[in-house]
Amino acid sequence: MTFLKRRKAAKGIEERPKQQEEEQPKVKTTTGPVTLKHVTFLVGGLMAIFLGLLTSVYVATLHENDLWFSTIQEVEQEISFRTECGLYYSYYKQMLQAPTIYQGLKELLYDNKTESRRTINLLKRMNIYQEVILSILYRMLSLQSYLEPVFFYLYTVFGLQALYVISIYITSWLLSGTWMSGALAAIWYILNRIDTTRVEFTIPLRENWSLPFFALQIMAITYYLRPQLKPLQQQLLFTLIMASTFLFCVTWQFNQFILLIQALALFSLDCLDMVPASKVTSLYFIQVVSLLLVWILQFNNSMLLGSLVLSFISAALVVRHLQRNLKSGSFTVRVVKLLLHLTVVFSLTVLTNNTSKRILGLESDEHIFKFLKAKFGFGSTRDFDAKLYLCEEAFGLLPYDTFQRLSHTLILPSYLLVLVIMVIIAVAVAIQNLSCSSCSTLFQSTSIKEENMIMLRPDMAYNLIHNVLFGLLALSTMRMKYLWTSHMCVFASAAICSNHLWSLSLKAIRLYSPQWVRAVRFAVPILIFVYLCQEFWPKLMAELSDLREFYDPDTVELMNWIKLKTSKDAVFAGSMQLLAGVKLCTGRTITNHPHYEDKKLRERTKQIYQIYSRRSPEEVYSILRLYGTDYILLEDSICYERRHNRGCRLRDLLDIANGHMMDGPGANDPDLKASPYPRFCDEIKSNEPPYTTYFSRVFRNKTFHIYKLKKKKDAPY
Repeated sequence: MTFLKRRKAAKGIEERPKQQEEEQPKVKTTTGPVTLKHVTFLVGGLMAIFLGLLTSVYVATLHENDLWFSTIQEVEQEISFRTECGLYYSYYKQMLQAPTIYQGLKELLYDNKTESRRTINLLKRMNIYQEVILSILYRMLSLQSYLEPVFFYLYTVFGLQALYVISIYITSWLLSGTWMSGALAAIWYILNRIDTTRVEFTIPLRENWSLPFFALQIMAITYYLRPQLKPLQQQLLFTLIMASTFLFCVTWQFNQFILLIQALALFSLDCLDMVPASKVTSLYFIQVVSLLLVWILQFNNSMLLGSLVLSFISAALVVRHLQRNLKSGSFTVRVVKLLLHLTVVFSLTVLTNNTSKRILGLESDEHIFKFLKAKFGFGSTRDFDAKLYLCEEAFGLLPYDTFQRLSHTLILPSYLLVLVIMVIIAVAVAIQNLSCSSCSTLFQSTSIKEENMIMLRPDMAYNLIHNVLFGLLALSTMRMKYLWTSHMCVFASAAICSNHLWSLSLKAIRLYSPQWVRAVRFAVPILIFVYLCQEFWPKLMAELSDLREFYDPDTVELMNWIKLKTSKDAVFAGSMQLLAGVKLCTGRTITNHPHYEDKKLRERTKQIYQIYSRRSPEEVYSILRLYGTDYILLEDSICYERRHNRGCRLRDLLDIANGHMMDGPGANDPDLKASPYPRFCDEIKSNEPPYTTYFSRVFRNKTFHIYKLKKKKDAPY
């Protein structure tokens, strides 16, 4: 009897779709609907391209207007690439100045100008393949007569913004089913430019190269997670995801941390049965292969092999293989199994990661974990590198004014409303999925899973978890907000234009009808468009008409003096940020630089920075000569810094690390002692012994001072 009931139930489930299909009105086979679909696709596609190109032109115009970049002299153009941006651009310039491509590559592989008295492989240490490829393209295309190298570089980065916006647009379109949501996502991205990108003033920064490919990857994953894809579609999407993930990884050194969060999102969806396990495994495979390819290209960079994401993926796959019955049993049993699964996976991840780091002798990223440990309250630290990060605003919590700006464009209230609704739906679906295995029949189980998939599609579920995790990252670390805010535009616009979400909402208040859904679905985004146009169009026009000019005469004077008055083999010591500019503008050898992912470099930088501490001239001289220094660059803005609060000024960090009391009013830790020496950067300006014994001033202006180290036979080396 039970068997017959199950057969009838199965028959009913199988015949229900057919019956519903028969009840639907048959559409006549005409070219009308096909033509309308094609026209809609064409209009949406053209709008995506238009908004992408518009964004590129917009940020390029802002950059030009802010600096008058096309008219200022070359040294001023190069100075505008501040801090690590200047360092990355210097390798593009170096490749172009080399007699041949081969010679340029050889100089990068055996570089002894970036860190004095040390030969390093730049392609191994840094993600600069984009500069290499771009310089080769510039040579091969013979653009010298038509376009200056700097503009070829700029236009390439600004052109990637078009890819970024188009990817955002299409992702939103895929999630909502209408190109109108893509247009809203793109417009929100543009209007929230301060919080979605900083490309116009940090052009060579790695994230400006990398994030467009990450957006492309998210777009491809969104399509890939759709059910019932054809084999050819899956193959094409798999290839696109692989290519975009690889390009994302090869262009940014923080790739492993971003992929870790993405892997955690996929892991969560797999555990809650919201995404097919086979597709999650495929995406894991893509991440691993991409990282290994970059590892090969970066000449066996051990930092990638010791990354948390590789350890996590390995642990997740091994534990899932061993715990095959994870998705069986009653609701309570499944929850217990899931908690055990999480515990085992994360424990194995930590064990694997620590083991791999010990085997590889990896210490490159230890400063990041020290910083995270101190940031989240797991003990205080006096570590110089960790406190250097802790005191930087970019690595602090997301400031309140960010939410004010996002609210003004209506994206934040729209996002929060949508997020609450989607989280409620996701929780309900997760509970049903965990309860599904206790259903009385296989057919009922399949039916419930299909209903859950209708309630929350796999592609929407992925974008929801992805957005939540990157939102948490942005709230904790301001620099990472660009990963969240751009995707916030996608998620909010897609939900606002979603037929499914409006259907559920109108059903909840008993106003559901297809006509109402259609009307509200298009009326709400149109009203938002009208508000945004009325509120922000005048501001955009005013912004585009605001013309400024680059003005930094002290730095220009400094760079020109170095080029004219010092030997090409001279070695300069100073702050990381300033030395990056010296490397770019003058080609001189430097002692240290802002690319901080190397333990020996971090130790070297701390030593060089003793020029701002309370140390004797003999000690400072000895340290500087150890790294072959000929000149030291002192900056008043660091020596007498007022930008940070007490305890976060560079001189304070050095004093604490050296065990010395900080200067100025305020308390000190009881174990800190007063230094017997005055502050070096201040006292050297007195031009009195014993400083004149070791150093002589050769240049000064209102901002900078240059001292040459004397070649004394009796000086310590």
